[in-house]
Amino acid sequence: MLIHALAIIVLIHFRASYFFTETSSRSKPTILAWVMIFLAELMLSFFWLLNQAHRWRPVTRTAFPERLPEDGKLPPIDVFVCTADPDKEPTVDVMNTVISAMALDYPPEKIHVYLSDDGGSPLTLYGMREAYDFARRWLPFCKRFGIKTRCPKAYFRDDGDDEEDDDGVDGKSSDEYDSEKRKVKEKYELFKARINRYRASCHGDSCLNGRDHPSTVEVIRGSSADEVVQADKQNMPLLVYVAREKRPSHHHHFKAGALNVLLRVSGVMSNSPYFLVLDCDMYCNDPSSARQAMCFHLDPEISPSLSFVQFPQRFHNISENDIYDGKMRSYFWTSLCGMDGLKGPVFSGTGFYIKRESLNGKFIHEGTDVMDLMKLFGNSKEFIKYLQQNDQPSRNIILGDSAAFWREAQFLASCGYESGTKWGQEVGFLYQSVAEDYFTGFTLHCKGWTSVYYSPLRPQFMGTSTTNLNDLLIQGTRWSSGLAEVGFSGFCPLIYGSLRMPILQSMCYAELAFFPLFCLPICIFATIPQICLLNGIAIYPKVSSTYSMVFSLVFVSSLCKHLYEVVASGHSVRAFINEQRMWMIRSVTSHVYGTMDATLKQLGMRKASFSPTNKAADDQQSKRYEMGVFDFQTSTMFLAPMVTAVILNVACFVGGITRALLLGCWDQLLMQMVLVLFVLVMSYPVTEGMVLRTDKGRIPPSVSLVSATLCLALLSLGSAFLGTE
Repeated sequence: MLIHALAIIVLIHFRASYFFTETSSRSKPTILAWVMIFLAELMLSFFWLLNQAHRWRPVTRTAFPERLPEDGKLPPIDVFVCTADPDKEPTVDVMNTVISAMALDYPPEKIHVYLSDDGGSPLTLYGMREAYDFARRWLPFCKRFGIKTRCPKAYFRDDGDDEEDDDGVDGKSSDEYDSEKRKVKEKYELFKARINRYRASCHGDSCLNGRDHPSTVEVIRGSSADEVVQADKQNMPLLVYVAREKRPSHHHHFKAGALNVLLRVSGVMSNSPYFLVLDCDMYCNDPSSARQAMCFHLDPEISPSLSFVQFPQRFHNISENDIYDGKMRSYFWTSLCGMDGLKGPVFSGTGFYIKRESLNGKFIHEGTDVMDLMKLFGNSKEFIKYLQQNDQPSRNIILGDSAAFWREAQFLASCGYESGTKWGQEVGFLYQSVAEDYFTGFTLHCKGWTSVYYSPLRPQFMGTSTTNLNDLLIQGTRWSSGLAEVGFSGFCPLIYGSLRMPILQSMCYAELAFFPLFCLPICIFATIPQICLLNGIAIYPKVSSTYSMVFSLVFVSSLCKHLYEVVASGHSVRAFINEQRMWMIRSVTSHVYGTMDATLKQLGMRKASFSPTNKAADDQQSKRYEMGVFDFQTSTMFLAPMVTAVILNVACFVGGITRALLLGCWDQLLMQMVLVLFVLVMSYPVTEGMVLRTDKGRIPPSVSLVSATLCLALLSLGSAFLGTE
């Protein structure tokens, strides 16, 4: 860090000296060109400084579940699963997540699973009933044979492998196990077939209106009275379907709004002191995650201030090449470990066990006036009662037929309940940003809460990563918008955060909030040096100059540091290249649009928008992804910036080489040539998609034509404004 910092100071001196020295105007860049490059280098230096906070004190942790108290003394846990669209999030996959949560290795009477269905789809409700019926057979099977992979889809995915050895199955009972496994698999195939038949029968049903439907709260039980009695004897986990009311005239606040509804509904049904949040595609890959999380939550040394335990996201569909950087290695292997050594990691949207009290705020204490609590939490007396007493309601109440109880639950899920309250402002998950996980975690740390990042050897949760460029960039635009929205607001981590948390922790949050702003220096470095190269203008020192060694040191050392971190975390050199490539692609596409979106929202010119990523993969796109081939079937809005930058770099590189050969100015222009060559090497898939490919996933010629026109316009403007003085 020290060597790199000293080199940056030298480079700043070099750039600043331009304004105080006289040189020949024949080859001197305009002030505009120099200032833009200087600004880009200052921004990259600033981002580098913020990023060092993640590397200051990284820690790793180990849990010892065998030291936990006996099952009777363990606290209850609620599980919240969120889904929004049965077309983009296939119902069978969502139900696999629900079943895996029900099968956690934890006292079943202390597990309560809630599914939030923002689509209000009858298909999802039907799927929940079928999932409950299958779970009555699946859970005893897993418990009896010690199965670790308790997501049925994942368990049966590689049916030909000897997965029982990895799953801890007792070899002495292999015949019995094989027989039981066949029966359970038949039940699972029947379970899938029923859901798919129902989907086919209700396809195009007019009642599937995700934006306009009443609230529905239903405890899922067996389809007959005998099954209910049998389930009670088995002591099955509580399973609840929740579809909050949605009306076009009310803002529903996306995922944060859905989680707050689950907070309220669960508050009168189970009111567990801890709950787990899962995305609908993030199934429980190891049943011990609840016990491992409780190792931290019940640790008397850290428990009083501990808000949540964050597990990393791992993905089961990552290809060998991982061309889209789906693992997000830099975030889960570096950033969160570094934050854990400070006040703890940020929320990651899924896979975290959180203390309910931390989201309720510090407003609840003995003697608090009920009317004051209603101003914060709403007008539900039942919810306030359990909030104050911190009790868990009896299952007899939940499973009973009290009409008043169900009216109360539906009232808590109504779209007008939050009016006049502090939900989303001071209590619950916060609404300031569509990146509700980042903003809520940030405010919790500002209030003095801490968190823990725990990454055991066996992944506790496995999800589905995006496997095509279109979904990746749409998702990246949404994240960029949410992060930049916080950075541009009054909650800017460097101002609001630095007054309420250690400076290194605020730097970590600032690095994430300002990450979309990488679009500015990257867009500058993708255009300005190239245009100057074409015009024979040197904006870097001569190769023979001492300053060129410093520039080379900063560039090469940054790449080497990145390469070291990639390899040290168990990844390949190809992963390093893909991370560099996707960083550049995101910077000129999703980061640009996300930053623009956040700016417009701050100016009041645009409302927040959110659309779930498509989890139903296209076969051809998935095949190309597995082969390591980019799929460019996305909008021109995303393709045009990438293609324009590549065409511009090719044209300027050829022009620069020609100029150097004719005029012999290699010493002045070599560093710019190296920079342009680096951009072209990293952009090879784009070049291939334009020129060499003929399949459906190539870049359409029309996009190349539009981009070439934009390139000509940039070259004309650049030559006019960025040439010599």
